[in-house]
Amino acid sequence: MSDIDTEQYLIKQQPYYHEVGGEVAMYQAAYDVRMPVMLKGPTGCGKSRFVEYMAWKLQKPLITIACNEDMTASDLVGRFLLDINGTKWQDGPLTVAARIGAICYLDEIVEARQDTTVVIHPLTDHRRQLPLEKKGELVNAHKDFQIVISYNPGYQSLMKDLKQSTKQRFGGMDFDYPDGEVEVEIVAHEGGVEKALAEKLVRVAHRSRNLKGHGLDEGMSTRLLVYAAQLMSKGVDAEQACKMALVTPLTDDPDMRDTLDAAVATYF
Repeated sequence: MSDIDTEQYLIKQQPYYHEVGGEVAMYQAAYDVRMPVMLKGPTGCGKSRFVEYMAWKLQKPLITIACNEDMTASDLVGRFLLDINGTKWQDGPLTVAARIGAICYLDEIVEARQDTTVVIHPLTDHRRQLPLEKKGELVNAHKDFQIVISYNPGYQSLMKDLKQSTKQRFGGMDFDYPDGEVEVEIVAHEGGVEKALAEKLVRVAHRSRNLKGHGLDEGMSTRLLVYAAQLMSKGVDAEQACKMALVTPLTDDPDMRDTLDAAVATYF
């Protein structure tokens, strides 16, 4: 499949990523042995940015798949399409990644049905193969190919969790929101605001994270803090920016919104 343009999947510019605990070297070692990797952590804590950074650092193509409950195995591996000349096969993103030696990143994999995700199993053990049953082809993965998956353990349930037969094919890395000072640096850099303002946003976030399990499913993510900072950098009033980027997306409960608004008012 030399006609696939791998350039389109390369990360050309270095993504901003602040290492917090040796995860870069750990991932590098996992990639060196082509170990499938599972990233666990809350929404918006930097999992996807980390994968982009590592793809850039390793200079490998990156193909990202946003998993959802309507995704079928054919959406991953490919299907026959009808055109003016008849039927032709079109590879899915997983097949393309296996052919060209890309890092294939399945984001929020628990959103996909379990009968869909089992198609990755032959690629995650010693076989490193992908059977295209409809086409009658067996794709042997390129030597550079690697699978990375991510999910948020906080949303695990009986209906939305990975099978043990899937989990035990991966090495696991835990992610969480960065420590205070590191998160302040990230918000200041990505949001384009002064450190003092970033510190206030992080304090608001810490208040919200203490409410997880007490009215909130999730606290404010680092991603949302960056959004609020970006709004402020464009001249939006601080409280309005926080309302739009931090409070409204997080909950519809009036009492919880009042609590979060009060936290915002404490610092702004």
